[in-house]
Order: sequence, then structure tokens, then C-alpha cells
Amino acid sequence: MKKLHLGGNKLAWNNNLAIEPKCKLSSLSLRSCSVKGQIPSWISNQTDLIYLDLSENDLEGDFPQRFFAISVVSISKSIGPCIVKEQLFWGIARNQYCFNYGPLPKSISNTHRLLLLDLSKNSFSGNEFPAFGPNSLIAFVDVSSNTFSGKVPSNFRLFTVMLSLSQNCFYGPLPKNFSNLIMLEHLDLHGNNISGEFPAFFSQMSSFQVLNNLRNNSIKGSISNDLSSLSSLRILDLSNNYLKGEIPQSLGNLTGVIETPDAPLTLSEIFKFPVEIHDLIVNCKKAKQGLSIRNRDIYTFLDLSKNRLSGEIPYSLGGLKSLKLLNLSFKELSGKIPISFGDLESVETLDLSHNTLDGEIPVTFSKLLELNYLDLSNNKLGGKIPGGHQMDTLVDPKMYANNSGLCGVQIEVPCEKDLVPPGPPLRKKQEPMYSWIATGVGYPVGFLSSTAVMYVLGYFNTAPAYHRRSSLR
Repeated sequence: MKKLHLGGNKLAWNNNLAIEPKCKLSSLSLRSCSVKGQIPSWISNQTDLIYLDLSENDLEGDFPQRFFAISVVSISKSIGPCIVKEQLFWGIARNQYCFNYGPLPKSISNTHRLLLLDLSKNSFSGNEFPAFGPNSLIAFVDVSSNTFSGKVPSNFRLFTVMLSLSQNCFYGPLPKNFSNLIMLEHLDLHGNNISGEFPAFFSQMSSFQVLNNLRNNSIKGSISNDLSSLSSLRILDLSNNYLKGEIPQSLGNLTGVIETPDAPLTLSEIFKFPVEIHDLIVNCKKAKQGLSIRNRDIYTFLDLSKNRLSGEIPYSLGGLKSLKLLNLSFKELSGKIPISFGDLESVETLDLSHNTLDGEIPVTFSKLLELNYLDLSNNKLGGKIPGGHQMDTLVDPKMYANNSGLCGVQIEVPCEKDLVPPGPPLRKKQEPMYSWIATGVGYPVGFLSSTAVMYVLGYFNTAPAYHRRSSLR
């Protein structure tokens, strides 16, 4: 046996058992196996190990010196004062410290050929982050979920591809020398106290491919119109800040969200790191969701929720055909929902709730064949909810609550025009037969009666004149 992976399940490893495997393992994972106390002594005899994962356990004590020859060691989220020094394998190094407290040693920046640094989910603190020298090859940096403070560190090298500083206590504006990171693809700064104006230099960082995550900060100003120049940008999360103004029409020109490009090989795939480098955490369907970075090419998200943006929704956003999540909730948006949203052929989650949108829901929504979550609540929408395809399955009343007058089968509220059945077709009114009979009888009777009356009155007592004169004689 060469590989033994028991991590990530409900198995529990009894560290008190005297187990001495006779095989020489090259890869061992006891991740999340409730290993307590010292690192099992028999692991020190596994001299062929190139990969060891003991993360998410309750380990304590010193790290054995023999492990310094292992290429990749993962013991983040373990409890206890342990430190892993530089591990080299074909020029690739991964340093992980699992201290429960204290600052990060500055000497780590001098580690030769260090390519990947993962210190996430520990309790590191301090306001002086190590500065990496000009000869550093550091490409992947993940120090998320610690308690670092101070200004946002920016002393990273040209080759930095991924930078995750999220869920710390960094504050102040974003450093302008971020624009020097011309190879940066993945930037995650969410959950800090970053302030200042929305950085205009972001539009110059054409390498952005994966993530520009600034959610849950204190960034002000307006969204730059020039973001459309980031042709490879596929995930943009600016939610829960203080951004104001209108949503730029130019966001509808993000090439990476219009068409799904062929994702280039990442360094992790080229060097075949045996561990996940980083998972993307996004807000999806009112909950946090982790997305594997290895499948980044299938994810396209635009989240501008919980800001102070106003105005109408740009019609151009309907052109983002590969977009899977669009969240424009909790804003001050007004006007009508663009009928172009019916062209969001890949959208699975659409949230426009808590705005002042009015008018009817576009009938083009019936074209959204991938839609499985919709929230239009707390607006001023009215009229009939479109049906057909996926719209017939979105029957949760909460999705349409607190609007002006929506109706439809989805919420079991009939529309007025559906309540009044159509009447019979109009026909030409026909006179009844008896009216014609009465006319035929009444006319001659009336004529004769009139004649008789006139005769009695003397109108017809008119003898010839010559006859009266002869009578007198």
C-alpha cells in the first residue's frame, strides 16, 4: 500500500493503539480523524512520505525533525504550538504554521524557493506582515481567518497569482502598488475593515480571472466604468459596502461573463499540488457556499448587494449569458426589470429583492431554463407572474412577498382577467316575428279608423257645386 487517505469522514483514530504499519506510504491523510495528543510516533518511520495531511485534529507538541523532508504538509486548524519548517520538493515548498497565537516570524519571507504559503484558519496576530524580498518566488498566499491587523500588506512579488487576506482585521485603503502584481488572478479581501474609495487601478489589472472579492468592508465611492476592460474577470463580489451611484452599463461588456473561455492551466495544476489551494466562499441563496478553485472555469458571479447603489438596472446586464448568479438586492434601485434578463440563459440564482422596482415581471422570464432560485420580494411589482418551464416550479410565496399586486398560480392568487369568463360572441339583433305581424295588421286598421273619423267630421261631405245649384232652383 502506497496511499492511505482516511481524512474527511467520521472515522476516529485511536492514538493509544500501538500501530506499526509495515508498508512504506508515499501519501497519508488522517484529516479530521479526531487524532489527539502527540503526532503518532509511527509516522516518523514513514520515510517515503511526500504528502502528509493531519489537519483538523487536536495535535500538540513539537513537529518531528524527520518530517522536514516531506514535500507537502498540511496541519492547519490543528490545536497546539507546532511549527512546520520549509519543505522542498522539485522546487515547490509549502509552509504551514499551526500556532494558536502570536505574530508570524518575519524570517519566513527569506525562505528560499517558497512557492505556496498557507497559514489559514489559525490564530496569528500582529500588525507587521513579513515583506517578501525581490528574489522571492511566492505565488500563492493564504493567510485568511486569522487576526492580523494593521494596513493591508502589499509587499508581495511579481509572481503572486493568488492572494487571500480575508477575515482578518486589516484596515485602511487598498495599497496602490497592488497594481504592480501583473500576474494576480485571485484576490480575496472580504471580511476586513478596508475603507477609502473604490480603487480605480483595478481596471489596470488585466490578469484578474477568478475573483475580486471585497465584500463586507467599508469601501465608498462609485464602481469604475473601466472594469469592463477586465476581459477575464468572472467573479465580482462587492457586496455589503458603501458604494453609491448607478450600476455602470459597461458591466454588461465583461467578456468573461458573456462567454465561457477555456481556462488556462493554473500553477497548482502544472505542479500537481496534492491539496486544495483555496475554496471560494460566496453568498448563494441567502447562505455561504464553498466553491472549489479547481473548477473555477464553471463559476460566474456578480454580487453588488447591500450597497447604496441607485437608479435603474442597466439593460446591458442581460447580455451576460454565462452568468450563474446575479444579486442586486438591498439597494435603492428603481424602474422596471429589464426584459433583457430573459437572455440570462445560464442564470441559476437571481435576487432583486428589497428595492423599489415597479411594473410587471417580464414575460421573458419564462425563457430562464436554469433558474432554480428567485427572490423578487419587497418591491412594487404588480401584474401576473409569468409561467412556463422553471417559473412554474418557483412557487415559494416568500419569493414574491411584499409587492404591490402580484398574482398568478405560483402564489395561488388569481388574476382579475382570469376570474371573468369570456362572454358569447355578439350577434345581430333580430326582430321577433310577432312585431312584423302587428305591423301588418295595425297599419290598415289604423288607416281605416282615421278615414272614418275624418268622414264623420265632414271632411268627405263635399258634393259637386253644380248639384247644389240645381237643387236651389
